[in-house]
Amino acid sequence: MPATTSQITALVKKELLLEVRQQHSFFGILLYIAATIFILYLTIPETEAAVWSGLFWVIQLFISINAVAKSFLQEPKERLLYYYSIVSPTAFILAKLIFSTAIMVLMSLLSLFLFTLFLGNPLDKVIPFIGVTLLGGWSFSLIFTFLSAIAASANQNAAIMAVLGLPLIVPQILLLTKVSKACFVPLLTVKLTDILLLAALDGLIIILAVILFPFLWRD
Repeated sequence: MPATTSQITALVKKELLLEVRQQHSFFGILLYIAATIFILYLTIPETEAAVWSGLFWVIQLFISINAVAKSFLQEPKERLLYYYSIVSPTAFILAKLIFSTAIMVLMSLLSLFLFTLFLGNPLDKVIPFIGVTLLGGWSFSLIFTFLSAIAASANQNAAIMAVLGLPLIVPQILLLTKVSKACFVPLLTVKLTDILLLAALDGLIIILAVILFPFLWRD
């Protein structure tokens, strides 16, 4: 276990260094977020709570695709072969999940800030919605990182992400929209059971990734 922890730490540091060196990717996503929200501000100056919520989660979905889905697809096969010889598959996939989660949490907070800045703040429960946003960013990062690993093992076939991603992402979106709806209506409360179910789905994705990735890694 200590060896796995040290490998995870080293891999996360490696991902961070690569992200710092390839700043065009990070700032490209920031530009995408800012430009998209600004266009919404110009075209929809006044938005109802339901429209605001729907647009927010659509933007979150596309942000995760741009920011996280490339995590494995951008890795050359030669580099993956090198990682295969020096680290365990469990450490590798967990490091990818941790770094993707950090990136997506940062992007989610930024998009929420820009949404409230340009499109107003129709929220009745701000703090719970921030928590839901962070949980949603975590969910999207886990799903698309796992799908990216599957696509990379299938000869970089990104179409597999679309085929396999739909049944995985739909339950997450339904739960997120249900939970976030309560943050806009004063009489509704955020149900703990929905939060726990969403967290359980995220935990299931992590377990599936840890169990299945060694077989993908071996191929």
